[in-house]
Amino acid sequence: MQQQHRQPELVEGSLPVFVFPTELVFYADEQSSHKQVLTLYNPYEFALKFKVLCTAPNKYTVVDATGAVKPQCCVDIVIRHRDVRACHYGVYDKFRLQVSEQSQRKALGRKEVTATLRPSASQEPPSPRPQDEERRIKEQFADSEFFEQTAFQTAESRPVAGGPSLLTVLLGLVCMAALMLPTLGEQESTVPVYLHLSVNKKLVAAYVLGLLTMVILRT
Repeated sequence: MQQQHRQPELVEGSLPVFVFPTELVFYADEQSSHKQVLTLYNPYEFALKFKVLCTAPNKYTVVDATGAVKPQCCVDIVIRHRDVRACHYGVYDKFRLQVSEQSQRKALGRKEVTATLRPSASQEPPSPRPQDEERRIKEQFADSEFFEQTAFQTAESRPVAGGPSLLTVLLGLVCMAALMLPTLGEQESTVPVYLHLSVNKKLVAAYVLGLLTMVILRT
């Protein structure tokens, strides 16, 4: 009688989690650095589901804070810093990625990634000794709590309306003025002939004005 080989049951928190990079650095004066990407790798033969937690979720927006990774695949997790202020310079936050099997709820593994905001890449502070830096980060996060990012994603799924931009308003006024000008071929008009517009040009102005109206209504 052949003995069936069973996959050993994984103990909670024992599964190694592979994430790159292990540190996120945002620079206040570089808009492009306000968006960072974490890559979660799944080298295993089974699918994983993941959840992203954070010690300061109101400072960040995480795209797809929960999801799944197919076997021997990877997934990119986009993280945006949305509270770039001088009072946050040098403050360390932490993201925790928890993974589990699709059919289980317990976390099989976790990995923590530090995040910090600095004023400028050209003003990098002198690097402290690795031991001192590690001790300082551990002290800062000794009693820290991790919160789910999804609750803040729902509230931030749409940015706060700030009204239409000045360029949008000016372009709308130009289109309205174009529609009010006489059409090419009209005889009884006090407007100079060079300001008479063809029907096609007025159609274009009407189309652009309609698009601008839709943009303004959505803001």
